[in-house]
Amino acid sequence: MNAPTSSLTAELSAALQWWQMAGVDSDFSDDATDWLNKPDDGAPAAAQAGNAGDAPQARAAAKSPAEMAAAAEEKKSIPRADLLGEAPPQDLAAFGQWWLEASGIDAIGPRGRTAPRGAANPELMVLVVDPEEHDSDQLLSGPQGRLLAAMLAAMGLSEESVYIASALPRHTPMADTGALAAGGMDAVTLHHIGLVSPQKLIAFGSGILPLIGQDVSPADTYLHEINQNARKVPVLMSEGLDSLMAMPRLKARFWRRWMEWSPD
Repeated sequence: MNAPTSSLTAELSAALQWWQMAGVDSDFSDDATDWLNKPDDGAPAAAQAGNAGDAPQARAAAKSPAEMAAAAEEKKSIPRADLLGEAPPQDLAAFGQWWLEASGIDAIGPRGRTAPRGAANPELMVLVVDPEEHDSDQLLSGPQGRLLAAMLAAMGLSEESVYIASALPRHTPMADTGALAAGGMDAVTLHHIGLVSPQKLIAFGSGILPLIGQDVSPADTYLHEINQNARKVPVLMSEGLDSLMAMPRLKARFWRRWMEWSPD
């Protein structure tokens, strides 16, 4: 007699597949260490960095005042455009059409763009910097998409219940996200998130912060919030899906962060 397949069985199977893909067979409590960070009180730099771990208030290495001033001046020098125009799209259907046809949101033009997918008011929105290299009809149709599908299954979520989007309309290797955000793409991304109105957002990509209106500063952590329509959308930051594919340790770190952020 065949045993009935339950949702719990499917979730356990997905979780095991996740860990197999991650290549993790042990429990680690340590995290990446900034061995070269200058200590503030004479203690070894490695010891200071090692104590930070994944705590929500862990701080990034501070930039020098000169570096911060130079970055601020560079941002001011970039001409900002109103990419949404006088009549921004007012629902996701209109936004999807606008995303594929609008001029000005990238240097190439409408041809070859990839649309987001999903419905409004989802439990979770996933945002990446840009589509995969060979995406055409579907966003994240390659290896990164398969990894994301396995991750969502391990979280107990179906792809159909998650809104999946990119901050840029086409594959853009080594994109200068700070410059693109300063030029107006941050407003486009925030408008998009507002139309989706998710309960939570996961943002993948080391350079994605400027595109969701977050200034990079020493106080940045992997936990953020976006103010949307008189409410706050919790945001979990992560390295890009390509980085998670290349480094199993990052997959394990993401999973720890997800469990801390979404214990229920």
